[in-house]
Amino acid sequence: MCAIAGIATLSAVNQLAVKAMTDLMIHRGPDGEGHWLAPDGSLCFGHRRLSIIDLTDRASQPMQDASGRLTLTYNGEIYNYKELRAELSGAGANFRSESDSEVILEAYRKWGDACLDRFNGMFAFALYDAKHDRILCARDRLGEKPFLFAEDAGFFAFASDYKALLTLEGVGPDIDDNLLAQFLVTPSNALDQDRNTLFHDIQQLLPGEKLVLNTRDLSFNVSSYWRPLSTSVLSGVPAKDAVPAFKSLLEDAVRIRLRSDVRVGSCLSGGLDSGSITCIARDLVGDTTDYDTFTGRFPGSDSDEGTWAEIVSTASGTRSHNVFPTGEKLVESLDTFLWLNELPVDSTSQFSQWSVFEAAKNAGVTVLLDGQGGDEILAGYEQYFVPYIESRRRKGEYDPAEEKAIRDRYPLAFSERDQVWKRRLPPIPKKILARFLGRGTSAILSLDWKNASRVREDLAVQPDDLHAALRGDAFTGFLTTLLRYGDRNSMAHSREVRLPFCDHRIYEFVRTLPVELLMGDAETKHILRRSMRGILPEPIITRWGKQGFLPPIARWLEGDLGDLADALFKSSDFSKNGFWDTSWCRQSWNRFRAGETSLAPTIWKVIITQKWRDLFLTRVSEIDRFSPHG
Repeated sequence: MCAIAGIATLSAVNQLAVKAMTDLMIHRGPDGEGHWLAPDGSLCFGHRRLSIIDLTDRASQPMQDASGRLTLTYNGEIYNYKELRAELSGAGANFRSESDSEVILEAYRKWGDACLDRFNGMFAFALYDAKHDRILCARDRLGEKPFLFAEDAGFFAFASDYKALLTLEGVGPDIDDNLLAQFLVTPSNALDQDRNTLFHDIQQLLPGEKLVLNTRDLSFNVSSYWRPLSTSVLSGVPAKDAVPAFKSLLEDAVRIRLRSDVRVGSCLSGGLDSGSITCIARDLVGDTTDYDTFTGRFPGSDSDEGTWAEIVSTASGTRSHNVFPTGEKLVESLDTFLWLNELPVDSTSQFSQWSVFEAAKNAGVTVLLDGQGGDEILAGYEQYFVPYIESRRRKGEYDPAEEKAIRDRYPLAFSERDQVWKRRLPPIPKKILARFLGRGTSAILSLDWKNASRVREDLAVQPDDLHAALRGDAFTGFLTTLLRYGDRNSMAHSREVRLPFCDHRIYEFVRTLPVELLMGDAETKHILRRSMRGILPEPIITRWGKQGFLPPIARWLEGDLGDLADALFKSSDFSKNGFWDTSWCRQSWNRFRAGETSLAPTIWKVIITQKWRDLFLTRVSEIDRFSPHG
C-alpha cells in the first residue's frame, strides 16, 4: 500500500511539483520515497512506500524493468502474484526482487494491457512504456484503490489523493455544490460514482477502468477492462454444490490476502462478515501464530458489539484489542480526520473505523483483513428483501408465507417500500410541508431552497430485481463510497486493509446464483450463513438483527461534539452561508436538544460538511502551489 503521483508534459516537467505531491501523501507511505525522471525530462513519476511485500530496497518504486523500457509507480497488492510469478518465470522472465510490483512489470511485458485480466488484487498504477510512448493507468475492478487525475494546458497529472493534485497550478479547489448537496441526501449516488469528482478540475478512474495516455501529444482514452454482467446468468449449480463452492472461494480469498512480510490481523465487529473472515484466517495461520483482532466498542449503548465480538474472538483464539471511540476524541482529531479523509463523510461510523486503524497502528499490526463488501455483494441489508420478493414474484414463485416470515424476523425490511412516497415528494413541497408542520428529519431539509431544488431523493430507490440491486450497490453505488472511507481511514494511520469479499471471483460467482441462495429461508446472506456452519459460532450465524457499525451519535451530541454544533449554529459565518437553510438547521438543533434524537444523523451531516468546508477547503487553498512545467 502506497501513494503514487506523476506528471507528463509536452516540454520539461517540474520535478519539485511531483516531490510536493508525494510529500503531501507521506501518511500513505512512511517507509520510503522515490522519484523517476524520463531521459527527455517530460515525464516524472513519484512514489511513497508502505513496505508490505519484500521489505528490501529491491522492491522500491518507481520500479523499472531490467531493460529500462518499462517504469511503474503502483499502489496496492496483487494477491495472486506468486502464481503469476511462477507462470512468468516458466515463460522465461527473470526476477530481481520478491515483490508483486515486479510481477506487474513482467506481466505487462508478456501480455500487454491484458495483464489486467490476470490480476487478483486491489490496485491503482501508472506504467510507462518507453518503446510505445504510452502510459497505462488502471484501477482495480471494484475500486478499492483511488486513481485521480487532472489535465490542463500541456500537462497530465495523477495521484492517490486530491490534495496532491490541488498543489498544482491549473488545478483549483473550487467544488460542485450540487454534487455536495446530492451526497448529503443520497451518499450512495454522488461523489464516487462518476468520472467527475467534487472538485471541478479533478477526474477519477471508475472501478474496472484503464486509461491509456499518449505521451507524444497527451491525448488519452478511458475504457472498461472489466464490468459485471448487466443481468445475472444462472449457472445451474445445485444448491448442494453452490455452498461448498462458495466456501472454497472465500477460503482462498482469505488465504491469498494473508500473504505479507509484516504482521496481519483483522477488524472484528460482532457480525457475520468480519466474524467469518476472522475464523477462516485464524484457521489458516495456525494455532502457533498470534492473530490480533480490533473491535470498536460503545459501552452502555445499543451500538456496542463487544459481547458478540468476544464470542468470535474466544471461539477462534485471537488476541483481541478493544478501542472506544467517543465524541470528545472526534472533536480532538477533527482537523486531521478531515484533512486525511479529504471529502465529507456521511456518518460517525467513519470516525469509528478511523479509531480501529489507529489502534492497529499502536499495536504494530500493519495489515488488516476486513468484512467490507459482504453486505453489498451477498445481500446483507434487510431492505434487499424488497427486490428479492419482486424477483420471486416475476418467476411465479411468490409465497405470502415467505414474506410473512421475513416481516416477522426483519420488521423493517419493507419499510422503505411502504413509505416510498416520501422520497417521491418533490423537494420544495417537502420543505414547505416540513416548515408548516415543524417536523421532518431528511437531510434535504437542511439545504437552502436552491440547492434542495436540484437534489433527487429517488436516486436511492432500489430496483425490483435482487441481482440488479446488488450490482448497483456493489459496482456503481454505495460500496464504492465505503471503499473510499476504508482507503482513507486505513492510510491515515499507514495501515493496509484487505477485503476478501471484494475478490472479483466471489462477485462473479454470486452473480450466477438464484436469488433464493442469497436470501432464502428469510435470511440475509443465506449462502454465507450456510457455508460457515461449523466454522463460525452458531449465535453469530443466527443473529438476525445485526446493525451497522453505528456509534451512539445522539449521545455524542450531548458532549463536546454538541458544544461544537452549538458554536457552529450560533456563528455569524453560518448565518451568511448560502449553502444551508440556516433557519431550519437551528430549529432542528433546538428540536434535538428538546428530545427529538432522530434528528442526530442529519445534524451530524450538517456539522461535518460545514467543518469540512471550513477546515479542508481553507487549508488546501493555502498550500504552496507548483507549476507542473519545469
